[in-house]
Amino acid sequence: MPIRHGTDSNLIFVRPDRRGYHGYEATHRSSAGKHVVRQINVGIIGTGWCGGIRAETCAANPLVNEIHIAETRPERLAEVAKLVNAKSATADYRDILKLKDVDLVYISATPETLHYPMSCEALLAGKHVFLEKPIAIELHEADELIALARKHGLKFTIGYSQRFNPKFAYVKKSINDGTIGKPVSALVSRHITRGLGKKITGRTKLSPAAMEATHDLDFVLWCLEPAKPVRVYSTVNYGAMRAATGGDIPDTQYITVTMDNGVSFVVGAGWSLPPGYPNFSTTWIEMVGTEGALLIDDTHRDVIRNTMKEGMQLPMSSMPGEFVEHAYAGPMQAETTHFLHAVGLDTPVLVTPEQARQVMEVYIAADLSAERGEPVDLPLPESRAALASGGAR
Repeated sequence: MPIRHGTDSNLIFVRPDRRGYHGYEATHRSSAGKHVVRQINVGIIGTGWCGGIRAETCAANPLVNEIHIAETRPERLAEVAKLVNAKSATADYRDILKLKDVDLVYISATPETLHYPMSCEALLAGKHVFLEKPIAIELHEADELIALARKHGLKFTIGYSQRFNPKFAYVKKSINDGTIGKPVSALVSRHITRGLGKKITGRTKLSPAAMEATHDLDFVLWCLEPAKPVRVYSTVNYGAMRAATGGDIPDTQYITVTMDNGVSFVVGAGWSLPPGYPNFSTTWIEMVGTEGALLIDDTHRDVIRNTMKEGMQLPMSSMPGEFVEHAYAGPMQAETTHFLHAVGLDTPVLVTPEQARQVMEVYIAADLSAERGEPVDLPLPESRAALASGGAR
């Protein structure tokens, strides 16, 4: 599979670097005029499904000079190294962090318990960090990462890719420009197949709130800014996943969040759909305002493939998206490129770590609410451990 070579009309490479930087200089054309930027070296830690997309996207971007990859599976390491023409390939991610010329890293490693320690080491090594969600397992870990990034002046963002979905972005735009007036309520329903559900729950004990609804909690909280969440109530439903895994895994989780301005919203998420397609994801959004409403169909039923061998399936229906020859169907490519530009052109990240920390606090509260059978007030104590030891709600 060849590397997909992309272009960027705002980047014009002008000459080999003569000032000691690696790679080449480029002219960045913007509304403020032109200024010279340099190509950057990228590390990819974890090259599974998402990490592979990150690596391919970086390889096609003219802002990228070198790619260094880390992967614990030898066969996958070799495959991706060849695919993206990696400068180095290693089984130990620390090898990448030791490389002084690496400017930024994408951390796409699993299980999710690795997110905090890997990000901590990367920030301490002076690397800008893109981290797949969740930001951490404990709130105090998230706070430490945020503090480290601030202290060292580094870009740090979390992979909430649905902000880069044009349909979701349209909702945000329609609120910002007043098209639907002030938001009154919101409803989001997201479900994925039980095949993906078993894969996710097999590597972590995190809930549907933490692993699926998290995208929609981020989305709605982003839409409702500057309002803050103050109360969370959640319930879970059991069925296929408990039977399939033999563990305490709910099929679905429903979360009601009340904001400090009186607006409330509901997010429902689950991972037990029948296997209509290996990576099928379906989402429905209702955003109601004082002057109008938006109904967003992101159910991926617009393309149907019907074959004698496999029957009816829904291709191009995963949350991250996938390459389709010269094009890309989904939000993850744009998200990956956004972080490259944030570092290379020194522009703000769309998802701040503080926002990701807020999402984390809401889904922790949702899990506590489902366990207790009662609403949970925000803010929470600094960590689950503090809460379990009797801290105030």
